Amino acid sequence: MLLSKLPDVGVSIFSQMTLLAQQTGAINLAQGFPDYDPPLALREALARHALAAGSHQYAPMPGLPRLRAAIAAQVGRLQPDAPAPDPDAEVSITAGATEALYGVLAAVVRPGDEVIILEPAYDLYGPAVRLQGGVPRYVRLPAPSFRPDWDAVRAALSPRTRLIMVNSPHNPSGAVFSLADWEALAALVEGTDVLVLSDEVYEHLVFDGVPPRSARQHPALRARSFVLSSFGKTYHATGWKVGYCLAPPALSAELRRVHQFVTFSVSTPTQHALADVLEADTTDAHARGLAGFYQAKRDEFAGSKSLQTLYDERLNCFISSG
Repeated sequence: MLLSKLPDVGVSIFSQMTLLAQQTGAINLAQGFPDYDPPLALREALARHALAAGSHQYAPMPGLPRLRAAIAAQVGRLQPDAPAPDPDAEVSITAGATEALYGVLAAVVRPGDEVIILEPAYDLYGPAVRLQGGVPRYVRLPAPSFRPDWDAVRAALSPRTRLIMVNSPHNPSGAVFSLADWEALAALVEGTDVLVLSDEVYEHLVFDGVPPRSARQHPALRARSFVLSSFGKTYHATGWKVGYCLAPPALSAELRRVHQFVTFSVSTPTQHALADVLEADTTDAHARGLAGFYQAKRDEFAGSKSLQTLYDERLNCFISSG
């Protein structure tokens, strides 16, 4: 008889809600994908590489060198207060940020290790920890700010804590870490061997003129952090499943040890297409424009009769920061 590793886990709530939305024609607010296509230039680039000879075999395991170089260059431009990552040793392309997240946990979490998760959280976090034999330690994010109570996080630390998972901008609340939050996290892990997994797939969606910040921009955190991002979220191409992880060389090496035995590499023509677009966008206009694009949608909804109807139904509605 097969004994399930996840006996209490069924079909993802996202899959259930997506099916219901399709069956009823409802607007699907349950899953992180947009209702419009990737930029035309990116789709055209993919078509070119899909038809071209010579781009249909395995890409190098860590990712195409030109895509890793383009990512490193963009990160350097967008985060001028931190050194650009080394494309050879610190940038790894994965099958979506989901594979990167799972790969990090598989690389560093051993049976009995504890992982602190700030909840509510993306539903992958807890099961992925448990599949490694790890123990999730949940710390509640208090409404309405959904910002961490760092005293509560500190109380959750133990000698068995291996990793703290953070997510800013936060899914599902849209809360954004302040500089003080990053400083508090750095102080929390100082003098320990605790690692940080920073899920930054919504990194460009920070509203109201607040500049995005990453764990990489804090020197003490940069040395111990896996930072995840997603082309699916940034370019409205969630079905392409291409993400990446930025981490110091020693941490990247451990992720790659796992990655090579999971997917090994990611779609070659897709990586070429993404590299084309990143190389051409030397001012990072697409990434810099995302906050305003999505904030306009937030503001439209916030002022709509639909939201007022929700208030009338006695629901609490909070205006998100990202």
